[in-house]
Amino acid sequence: MYSITPSELNLVNSKLGMKILLRNKKVDLIKTIERIHYENELKHLQSKLILLQQWVIKNDKKVVLIFEGRDAAGKGGAIRRAIQYLNPRHINVVALDIPSEDEKKQWFFQRYIHQLPKPGEIVFFDRSWYNRAVVEPVNGFCNEKQYNRFMGQVNEFEKMLIDSETFLIKIYFSISKEEQAKRFEEIKNNPLKQWKITPVDLKAQVLWNQYTQYKETMFQKTHTEIAPWHIIKADTKTKARLEALSLILQTIPFVENKP
Repeated sequence: MYSITPSELNLVNSKLGMKILLRNKKVDLIKTIERIHYENELKHLQSKLILLQQWVIKNDKKVVLIFEGRDAAGKGGAIRRAIQYLNPRHINVVALDIPSEDEKKQWFFQRYIHQLPKPGEIVFFDRSWYNRAVVEPVNGFCNEKQYNRFMGQVNEFEKMLIDSETFLIKIYFSISKEEQAKRFEEIKNNPLKQWKITPVDLKAQVLWNQYTQYKETMFQKTHTEIAPWHIIKADTKTKARLEALSLILQTIPFVENKP
């Protein structure tokens, strides 16, 4: 049996602890303590992200953060925690819809170029140009020629970004088939979240193996020394969020502004 320490009991009796306890119908001290630790660590990382943003603004840096993963992997939730206390004038969250007819006739990367950061800005991509590496070929949204052209150009495209002094971090949220199915059910049963389910989502379980095949090819061909993939196990949302925020802070060599 788990024994609660005096320090953990103090956490439960804190303002944050009582707030978390009152959220739930059933009192579960262990889960409450775990949640307190999570929220305290989250606040710590968010405060560091504020310092990172201040450094980006002061030094006219450009940052691109790519959040990829299967449907319902937790990409959007992680981004929301990352930007929660950031200055909204110096960030942009990009979640592009399907391309227009004009965009379909353009160079594939063109519509993403329009979303790249200005000096002093951080851009979060909730899915990115890597749609063409996995989602599009699996669902028949691009042909083999278009797919091969993308795979032949993407590494050079990212090299040009980095050569232009843009920080590029590529994060992949990896979840199990069982966890994805569970999250889909939760979304379907929540009237406030049902809008999240798309026709593509509904086929994700059936096409699981095809997604896996293209995902592995993406890692193999686009994991480079200057733009590596960072894979986060995301079956536990809270752990994945903390790991993603920590990764960003550890990867960008920023200097904290001294008061």
